[in-house]
Amino acid sequence: MTVHIIKLCVGVDSIEELAQWQKGRLAAQKAAGQQPRLFHRTRMVPKRQAELLDGGSLYWVIKGVIQVRQRITGFGEGQKPDGAPCCLIFLDPELVPTHPVPRRAFQGWRYLEPADAPPDLDARASQQLAQLPPQMRKDLAELGLL
Repeated sequence: MTVHIIKLCVGVDSIEELAQWQKGRLAAQKAAGQQPRLFHRTRMVPKRQAELLDGGSLYWVIKGVIQVRQRITGFGEGQKPDGAPCCLIFLDPELVPTHPVPRRAFQGWRYLEPADAPPDLDARASQQLAQLPPQMRKDLAELGLL
């Protein structure tokens, strides 16, 4: 049975900014002679890895709103910049916009059951939503208008 992860996207103001940041990270890896691969570092190793790999995604909370997801493609061992061991959650590069849903801040990541995950937006709705300023997206989502 599939399960997802939800995580705050700290320091990012929009889906477009996340996309640019990830493109830059891939380019830096390539320039350093590494295999370009998107991942998120986390201290805690997910215990439900088989369920996450069965179609699970990482849902990003940007500016207090779930806005986008990325499919989880694998797990690995890594190191944080300070040398501490960590778990790597490998991600598909495709960012899939979702129906915006407000979410309060929390630390770390949490499991997200499929019934609680917001649905994906179709291409047209995604384009229309991307044209709104991030704060307006958040305000409309909090009012239940998106």
